[in-house]
Amino acid sequence: MPFHLIIGAGGTGAATARLLAGEGERVRLVTRRGGGPEHPLIERVALDATDTGALARAAEGAATVVNAAMTAYDTWPRTLPPLFGSILAAAERSGAGYVMLGNLYGYGPVDGPVTEDLPLAATGPKGRVRAELWQAAKEAHDAGRVRVAEVRAGQFLGAGASSPFTLLVQPNVLAGRLALVPADLDVPQSFTAVGDAARTIVALSRDDRAWGRAWHAPTIDVSVRETAERLAVLAGAPAPRLEVMTDRDLTLLGLGNPFWNELFETEHMSHRPFAVDSSAVRRAFGLTASDLDAVLKESLEPAAR
Repeated sequence: MPFHLIIGAGGTGAATARLLAGEGERVRLVTRRGGGPEHPLIERVALDATDTGALARAAEGAATVVNAAMTAYDTWPRTLPPLFGSILAAAERSGAGYVMLGNLYGYGPVDGPVTEDLPLAATGPKGRVRAELWQAAKEAHDAGRVRVAEVRAGQFLGAGASSPFTLLVQPNVLAGRLALVPADLDVPQSFTAVGDAARTIVALSRDDRAWGRAWHAPTIDVSVRETAERLAVLAGAPAPRLEVMTDRDLTLLGLGNPFWNELFETEHMSHRPFAVDSSAVRRAFGLTASDLDAVLKESLEPAAR
């Protein structure tokens, strides 16, 4: 019986595994430690995805290979190419459809709506490597070696999400503490619910129209302030206290943790309008963004904490 191979059990990888298993489909979920959600139809496998031979064996017979893997944020230019190269090679050997979970970094600064047909013109190292990884997969598709599509998501929200909002804003709002935010508080951000990203991955994997291109997952366009205020209301927490991090704040924090230095590259997405157009996936597959309150409520459930 065909199954789906998912590499990575972060928020979107886990949500995709649950979605498929909930629909009665078998999932083989690969992580370094064999973790992930428990379900009778989810087989959790401990495997280093950079071991192409082992990963190719795990992918034998798969209908879909989903790349939801990630490495430490500040190491992307060095660690993502070998990881993604291994996953692409395994997908090619398996004959499965290959769906990559991507992001919006590859476009670089954009004036006006961000659509999938814009050039990947990023100048920063993380944006360049994301663009190069997609281009390598697209070249394999164009050469007939594999069917590939990419889901490009915004900043994640929801159960299991890992993003500046969920890491830096949400816990402080819930605790009634001041939240220092590396973003303009009132410029709309393009958020993607992890459940919406998972639904997009599944929809693309099932439709021949999806292959050979990138698709924007549905986005919720809302400011950090409004999102924090809705979260506080839903959780019964005090009104949020928010302040914007300065460049000096980030520089000082970066002396102790390289993560903070990486945020300068994406200031064009966090400090000025970066409007993502996800109409293509709506027209083709009927996918729309979830309600903000529903996503925030989901993140407050005990299992999501």
